[in-house]
Amino acid sequence: MDKPVLKESLRLLSSLGKITSRSMFGGFGIFIDSTMFALVVQDKLHLRASDDTINLFKEQGFEPYVYKKRGFPVVTKYFAISAECWEEPDSILLQAVIALDVAKKDKEKQKSEGPSRIKDLPNLRLATERMLKKAGINTVEELRDTGSVNAYKAIQQTHSSSVSDELLWSLEGAIKGTHWSVIPSATRDELRKQL
Repeated sequence: MDKPVLKESLRLLSSLGKITSRSMFGGFGIFIDSTMFALVVQDKLHLRASDDTINLFKEQGFEPYVYKKRGFPVVTKYFAISAECWEEPDSILLQAVIALDVAKKDKEKQKSEGPSRIKDLPNLRLATERMLKKAGINTVEELRDTGSVNAYKAIQQTHSSSVSDELLWSLEGAIKGTHWSVIPSATRDELRKQL
């Protein structure tokens, strides 16, 4: 079990800010102020690497964490620090500061760029993405430009069976970046009138 390593990692890294952990990837993700920058799995502490620090980690003999998804290996950006590093906790802390900075920058970049695929928007799935593509809407930008009502109408025209009002709310929520259930009833009524 990873708990002794987790406990020691949390103790060491707590000087970087408000630290929390939660179960993920078969281990425990470590967060500072809601940004994950480290992972404890397979009795090892893994730190997040960037394109710039991957080579540095590899030179030090750090190995990336690899897990299986649907039977295929997925190589993460989290590299296991060596056991020898624990003899010099300050070096771990120094690398953790870099890992946290990398994770924060990646998080900001993702936030500013937003999802690149329709299926990654709130409320939407791969099936919705396929329905939209069949209707001629291929990108997140095209969906936003088209708007929820026109996208819904386009799906109605190209889809063989009827589609529910929930799809309309889902499209509206996806465009606004929110869950469809929080769309006010007045907005739902207004959208329905435009059909």
